[in-house]
Amino acid sequence: MSLMIVVVALAPILSVFLFLVIFQLPAIKGMPASLLLTGLLAVLAWQVPVVHVLAAALEGVIIALTILWILFGAILLLKTLTLSGALAVIRQGFSRITPDRRAQLVIVAWLFGAFIEGAAGFGTPAAIGAPLLVALGFPPLAAASLMLIADSSPVTFGAVGTPLVIGVTQGLVEGEAVAPLVSQALGGQPLSHFVGSAAVLAIAMDVFIGSFIPLILVLILTRFFGENRSWREGFQIWKFALFAGLSFTLPALFSSMLFGMELPSILGALVGLLIVIPAAQRGFLLPKTPWRFSQESQEQPESEGNLSLLMACAPYLLIILMLVLTRLSQLPFQSWLQGVQVQVDAIFGTPISTSFAPLYLPGTIFVLAVGMTAFLHRMTGGQIQKAVRESVAALKNPLIALCTAMAMVRIFINSGVNDAGLDSMPVALATTLAGVAGQAWPLFAPMVGALGAFISGSATFSNMMFSLFQFNVASQVGISERVVIALQILGSNGGNMISVLNVVAVASVAGLQNREGRILRITLVPMLFYILMAGTLGMLVIQLF
Repeated sequence: MSLMIVVVALAPILSVFLFLVIFQLPAIKGMPASLLLTGLLAVLAWQVPVVHVLAAALEGVIIALTILWILFGAILLLKTLTLSGALAVIRQGFSRITPDRRAQLVIVAWLFGAFIEGAAGFGTPAAIGAPLLVALGFPPLAAASLMLIADSSPVTFGAVGTPLVIGVTQGLVEGEAVAPLVSQALGGQPLSHFVGSAAVLAIAMDVFIGSFIPLILVLILTRFFGENRSWREGFQIWKFALFAGLSFTLPALFSSMLFGMELPSILGALVGLLIVIPAAQRGFLLPKTPWRFSQESQEQPESEGNLSLLMACAPYLLIILMLVLTRLSQLPFQSWLQGVQVQVDAIFGTPISTSFAPLYLPGTIFVLAVGMTAFLHRMTGGQIQKAVRESVAALKNPLIALCTAMAMVRIFINSGVNDAGLDSMPVALATTLAGVAGQAWPLFAPMVGALGAFISGSATFSNMMFSLFQFNVASQVGISERVVIALQILGSNGGNMISVLNVVAVASVAGLQNREGRILRITLVPMLFYILMAGTLGMLVIQLF
């Protein structure tokens, strides 16, 4: 493959970093510029028909509108809880668990976020967790960035195992059957068994990677958002952070071995919360002097109104309950909600189609929870109207940024239909990496997974896009396909930290619409740590298979 083709395929990705990170343009300006560049390159260099580019862009806009519905629900929930006084009560409740901001961050971002990821996925943890951290008194930039970093390891089994059950499984299927190469390599082994074993291997490796994420979170918090800009203050609770990390990863590992691919993130997070919250209350492994933000009062905040802590937390408990009930395939609610579909077929006469289930979207559950909250918290009609008005107003900038970002992504992914005889841009980049790597492919496999999550905004889409490619490369170079698929899974987890769609989305709910580039700069280094550690472990594990 010529250097020019590689440069062209890289251009849409580089443009995002150029406009958002280097030039520090807000996403409302940077993403339309990236869309224009990608569309021109697709038509002029990749020779994608104009009508196909327009169809892919419209597909992206439709997908973006579903994401905006999720954001609207998350923002509406935040506004509602603020007006009802519930957030003040929740803040006081967290201070009673522990006044140490580092421990609060670990509980909310790492464990509560993991639970939401396990139940819903698709950006929901950041949409819920970042506003909660802001309400607890964390700087918005810290809340947004650290929620994205935390939402990494739990993604393996996110949305009740969707990245595996749908992403990897469908990624290894061609047409209606398992791809011939995969079928031959499995030798009669069911595909679900292979995917499950790769998932167990992924979480086993993640015990040595993801368990350090809480420590990374507190180090970034104290170094970049603390009064003293100190790494040392983060390292002071390294034992607690590692304890919290293992409290999720080890139960998730055992759950994946015992119960399959659907529940490890949910059960791991639940066990972690049950272990870590009482430990934090007792000051276990925490310094006697709690860490706070500069000029923060050491007195416990006073709550407003007459809400109890249980009643204040009721909306979150309702959301968790509804998400779990509607995501378990063993119950009828999932099929009922998914039965209502909005389908857009053959856009502009092309093979591009898209669909979504409006009742199944997390945004619908958020809005339903808001309705219940208004009743439980005895809110007035005027308060609800104010919450709705402010929520709609908050979506102005994300509307433009997300629609153009998703349109760019879909053009990039759908560029395989062209008159130049080329693979799609992401596959062309992955093929180039494979040609360079050879036997060292385990080092590069997580990068491909991260690339897929970065451009598509989803670990599920990354796994669907690249699983068969990864399997093929492993077969060609003579290394374990199971190890390489596990590394693809881990790479897609890491890419979730820097996904442009997730960055734009979390910026909108945290009130940071013009600081998306800053968020990317903070999350980029932890992402590189995550995928480099995964690649290094992969090289070691490959010797055993």
